[in-house]
Amino acid sequence: MSVSTELSPFQPGTGRPPPYLAGREEEQSLFRSHFEALRRGRSAPAEILLYGPRGNGKTALLAWAEREAESDDRLEARWLTGSGVPAPEALVQRLRLSSLFDRLSADSISFGGVGVSLRRGESYPPLEEALEARAKARPLLVLLDEAHTLEPKVGQWLLNAAQIAGRRAPFLLVLAGTPDLRARLSEMDASFWNRAEQLPLGRLDETATAEAIRRPLAEDGIAVEAEALERIVRESHGYPFFVQLWGRAVWRRVRRSAAGAGAVTTAVVEESVGEFEARRNRYYLDRFREMEERELLPAARAVAAAFRDEDPLSAAAFRRAIGRSGGGPGGAEAAKALEHLGFVWQAGGTPSWEPGIPSLMDYLLEHAPPPEEGGGAGG
Repeated sequence: MSVSTELSPFQPGTGRPPPYLAGREEEQSLFRSHFEALRRGRSAPAEILLYGPRGNGKTALLAWAEREAESDDRLEARWLTGSGVPAPEALVQRLRLSSLFDRLSADSISFGGVGVSLRRGESYPPLEEALEARAKARPLLVLLDEAHTLEPKVGQWLLNAAQIAGRRAPFLLVLAGTPDLRARLSEMDASFWNRAEQLPLGRLDETATAEAIRRPLAEDGIAVEAEALERIVRESHGYPFFVQLWGRAVWRRVRRSAAGAGAVTTAVVEESVGEFEARRNRYYLDRFREMEERELLPAARAVAAAFRDEDPLSAAAFRRAIGRSGGGPGGAEAAKALEHLGFVWQAGGTPSWEPGIPSLMDYLLEHAPPPEEGGGAGG
């Protein structure tokens, strides 16, 4: 059995779609149904909102959606990031709405039934009119990553314009962001989000995790022994970023080892542990320092300890844990910050809390000092 000389199919942290987007079949089906509505010249059934902790594949799913849309020349896809549009004018430029004006020499035209001045730098049509006209010319998909970083004024302008344009033309807006994205949208006075298709993206189940490893390797001519696969699944905790780290580690080991050529064995997994753990622990340290800088270690440690007794954690137990933290921000401030960082999140329709990465809880309990040893000081 030959091993491909191509680059590794596993590219953790790049935001590119993995070779097999395991465990996201329902989300992909929803996107495809919305795309079909656009192709038929209809308004999309609803906007789409993706939210969840970092490392769970939101950007990868957006990239898949962009690629899926652009495979059909009847659709147009545009990619934005929240930080890339710091002002309304920047939003217009990023959507390239001004390119239409640049090609025209007349002082004014009728745009979507509205007279518009074309003197450079003076005025543009309302955003909803511009989006409507563009989407009627060619169904339009706008993918907004890191939507939680939108300036409130820009977000309010875009979201309200998108809602109006989406009722009149084949236009779809997709937003992706951190677990607190919905709360941030509420702060923008954009009420549409609670009617949007809300897709929480969290960890993969064991079957999807196994397939995310097995299928790309199989396509590269590499088999995986059952026991080896079980260990990878168990130690990745279904966290997509860790799944990709494991895949890359074992793929590299097979490529380098003549003894393991063509197969991921338990020996190959054992030889790959060092590479995986080194990269995982650097990731943990980054998250640890992030919480340390925000003086969140006491609250995070108290929450991690509470998860040992109860998982998921009820809203009342979550509040009690933060109340016992003994240092740093407390109450609603700490809860909001921990949610934004993806340390915890509310994935379903209940107010209970889930860990973003269960194994990060263990790392924090090991390295963050308990309250009696210095409260919020880092270790």
